[in-house]
Amino acid sequence: MLDEKKILVNINVKERLNNMNKKIGFIGCGKMASAIIKGIMSCSEKYDIKGSEINCEIAEAAQKRLGIPVLTDNRMLVMDSDVIFLAVKPNYVLQILEEIKKEITPEKLIVSIAAGVNTTKIEKAAGNIRVIRVMPNTPALVLEGMSGICKGEFAFDEDAAFVMKLLSNIGKCIEVKESQMDIVTAISGSGPAFFYKVIEDMARAGEKLGLDYDKSLMLATQTALGSAKMVFNKGELSVKTLIDNVATKGGCTFEGIAVMNEEHSDKLFNDVIQATAKKAHELG
Repeated sequence: MLDEKKILVNINVKERLNNMNKKIGFIGCGKMASAIIKGIMSCSEKYDIKGSEINCEIAEAAQKRLGIPVLTDNRMLVMDSDVIFLAVKPNYVLQILEEIKKEITPEKLIVSIAAGVNTTKIEKAAGNIRVIRVMPNTPALVLEGMSGICKGEFAFDEDAAFVMKLLSNIGKCIEVKESQMDIVTAISGSGPAFFYKVIEDMARAGEKLGLDYDKSLMLATQTALGSAKMVFNKGELSVKTLIDNVATKGGCTFEGIAVMNEEHSDKLFNDVIQATAKKAHELG
């Protein structure tokens, strides 16, 4: 429960947020951070974006690659930013927060993309700060990302809306409860690798039957892409209906679906998602 003084501070912060130009800083400029940065830079609204890398050579390379200033001082970055993305590996988060916590004033927003690190851990490490936790995925690199976000205890609805607006530039985004973030991690964070595995397995099956691998891979990949678009555009149809529309009784697709049912593909993917979500929870 926030006391009256804290509520007053929050009201003042909200008023300032409505009137400020967003300066966005990225602590860490790796692949995922780079994808988000490029997405933000492509949108019509312009932001002042900077990054930081403690290694001089890495910082210079990131600056050249991204076309933004990349500092080698995390504290300086935080002081000159309104929104700070923690884009580092999970095991470095607490160390970074210890370094920058004096520079995190109430009007600054922390956005963490570190897998498994919950908002409570971040708040305890740096004080009662405003935190949005994000689980993006690698298709963000081709602007087809899927991100899940959740608010920390002290974050505003406006904070979540702002982050979702930013992430919409690299794909799609949903807001969930923090207790559901491990599921998001399992389905969309780790999910690309599972779909790559399915595509690769289908392509190799085609190769074993006598089709050139590259052609088989093209068939599997484009079919996956088209099928995903069909699901997005299904309207009121269920996914089950989409399956039935292709798998007519007595046909070749029906035969393939029968094999999938006999091999319990539903149990396989249930086990995959459960194991991945469990590991995500353990990392936190």
